[in-house]
This record gives sequence, C-alpha cells and structure tokens, in this order.
Amino acid sequence: MGTIMIYEIMGTAMLTLLGCGVVANHTLAKTGGHGGGPLMIHWGWGLGVFVGVYAAYKTGAHLNPAVTIGLLVSGAGEYAPGIPITVGTTLAYFAAEMIGAFLGAVFVWLAYRNHYDQTEDQATVLGTFSTAPGIRSYGWNVLTEIIATFVLVFIILNFGNTPVDLGPLAVALLVVAIGASLGGPTGYAINPARDLGPRIAHALVPIKGKGGSDWSYAWVPIVGPVIGAIIAGLVVQMGF
Repeated sequence: MGTIMIYEIMGTAMLTLLGCGVVANHTLAKTGGHGGGPLMIHWGWGLGVFVGVYAAYKTGAHLNPAVTIGLLVSGAGEYAPGIPITVGTTLAYFAAEMIGAFLGAVFVWLAYRNHYDQTEDQATVLGTFSTAPGIRSYGWNVLTEIIATFVLVFIILNFGNTPVDLGPLAVALLVVAIGASLGGPTGYAINPARDLGPRIAHALVPIKGKGGSDWSYAWVPIVGPVIGAIIAGLVVQMGF
C-alpha cells in the first residue's frame, strides 16, 4: 500500500505538473511560451505522461483512475507485478492519483504565480487547472470523454499484445494522438484525477480575481472517463 501511494503520487504529480504546466505556458500572460498553439499542449501532455510513467514504474504507472478501472474490469490478475487487485489496493490507487494530481497543479501555480496575477481572464486561469468544453452540451461532452477514454484504456490494455516494446513512449504518443484528434470538444480530460485534483487546487490556491471553479461541469470529466474505461475493460475481457 505504501509503495502504491508513494509511486502513484509521484508519477501523477509529474504528469499534472508538466501537463497543466504546458497549458499555463501557452495561455498565461507574459510567459516565454505564450501562444505556442494546441500542438504544443498535446506534446506537453504526452511528454508529461512519458515522465510520469517512468516515475511510477514500480506500480505499473496507472496515473489515472480510468486505467485502474479498466484493469479491474478487464479481469487482470494484478495491477502491477506483485500488486494484487483488491479493494484496498484499488482505493490506494485512486487516493494516490487524486493526491498526485492536486499536488502537481499546486506546483504549477507556484512556478507561474506572477503570471497568474498578470492574467485577467478567469476562464484562461481555470483552463490551466481543469478542462472545459468548447460547446457546453453535457450529454455530448460526456460522450466525447467516453470515446476518448475508451481509446486510451483499450489501447493501453492491449500494449502487452504487441511485440514492439516502446514502454512509456507508446503511452505518450497515444496521449498526443488522442489530444490532436479528439481533444477539441472537451479538452480531453480522459482522467478523473487529472481534472478533479487540479480543479480542487484552483478552488484553494490564492489567485487574484480567479473566479469560480465551474463545479457544474466537474462531473463530466469524471463520469465520461469512468464509463469509457469500463467499456474498454469489458471489450478486452471479451477477448479483443
């Protein structure tokens, strides 16, 4: 349990630090990367995953409750070598992923503190922490997250079936692909912890004129990824 907490917190914090960090670099006022474009964000998130996977190698580097749920539903025997699937280990993964995501977002705020104070647009500030839809339509937003998370979890669960051992690079490229192809409508949370942990951080850290944390939307990047992960796990369990 201690190993799960230590490594998943570290890995998810690295993921969120670099992922939310690239959004902050792109959107906040007077940054060196201001206006870098969406591909900069997609690659930043992909490389954040790359780093996070290495940091959490001992626990299988879930970094995402959706991945944990997908493994659970797929009928896997272990979450990682030597880590059985039990109620306790499942809850430990969930807790560590949430804590890590929260901490990573807090460190982004610390790194960009002066730039947050120079950014007046509240939506821009919130967007460095959590996702938001381009067009707010809850049903369609949930469907987008279901589709994107299905792709993520289904392919991750099938990585072991390919003879090419790309390791963390494969996951990183998968995230870049999802962001570039499916990220437009909702910002591709595809990870309940990645959205909820930083959203809580946004609510707590002192940013001048930051506005609300858009809690009315917060359920979408939780429900959508969970459903997508369950579907992916069931499809894998059927033998795909």
